Amino acid sequence: MNRLVARLNVAKHLFILSGQSNMVGLDPNTSFVPILGEEFGDDNIVVIKDAQNGQPIRRWYKKWKSLEGDTPKASGDLYDRLIVKVNAATTGQKIKTVTFVWMQGERDAYEKHGAVYARSLSGLLTQLSDDLARKDINFVIGRISDFDMNNEKYVHWRLVRKAQVEFAETTPHAAWVDTDDLNGIENALHYTKEGYKAMGERFARKSIELIHLNAQQNSE
Repeated sequence: MNRLVARLNVAKHLFILSGQSNMVGLDPNTSFVPILGEEFGDDNIVVIKDAQNGQPIRRWYKKWKSLEGDTPKASGDLYDRLIVKVNAATTGQKIKTVTFVWMQGERDAYEKHGAVYARSLSGLLTQLSDDLARKDINFVIGRISDFDMNNEKYVHWRLVRKAQVEFAETTPHAAWVDTDDLNGIENALHYTKEGYKAMGERFARKSIELIHLNAQQNSE
């Protein structure tokens, strides 16, 4: 068997990165990918990133509803775009694990949809699990930073942060990452160059932690 065929037959670890502006600012190749490659081998990982500035979670979660039960005219279009990339990158590949890395929530805090954010995360995970036909997806959430802890401009800022942590701590195969120190001394909405690098490293290490934890639990 030649080396190319051998690589194709190895079950790989799939990492899907998505979200809004602070995910847009992340270059996976400078921090996220190197750590994963060192852990699993460069040939054993597949990394897909698709993100867009300033977007609410309903652009990904197709069954999103407001607290009042309102349904937007269009939702899920960015999710569909992401899945096209995932399918293209994984065709013919054997996938050992799937880890979804999510950095989003600022827009929902601004639009005052924090009360439905946790259930939206849950729905998004179910949607992804159904489409990929996997019930063991790891979900790593970057908790939005300490930008507006007084809820002055983004009225549901603290509510979204709370929802992210509660979802991560009560959902199997999920975890959250702290980003409070990544946005500079002025607590800006977006992160510094060094902050994005640190975020990528934290996402990678938390992903590795979940993968090994779940593997251990499955072997017991």
